[in-house]
Amino acid sequence: MQQTVYCAFAKKQGWEIIREFTEKGISGYKSALNERNALRLIREDAYLRKFDILLVFMFDRIGWRDDETPFVVEYLVNNGVSVWSVCEGEQRFDNHVDKLTNYIRYWQASGESED
Repeated sequence: MQQTVYCAFAKKQGWEIIREFTEKGISGYKSALNERNALRLIREDAYLRKFDILLVFMFDRIGWRDDETPFVVEYLVNNGVSVWSVCEGEQRFDNHVDKLTNYIRYWQASGESED
């Protein structure tokens, strides 16, 4: 279902999907960043400027860890990648409030995972 939705969203925006990543059976909360091959590849490709937009169904698909995920998203943006969620829009870092909002999003997700 998520794939259908983000493909339609990308088409509507006029974006071409060049690569898709999935992590079947990998917990975005229990698994540290260095244990998640897809995120490692995404970071490497961002550094090499192989893509300019990361589109996810919801931001929590990137991860649920408040000690890592907000910084991964900021790393991507700092490397020229626009990070978009079909459900939540674009994550920006234009000001301090944007940074705080990004952190709060994953802090909340982390709390939900603990519950």
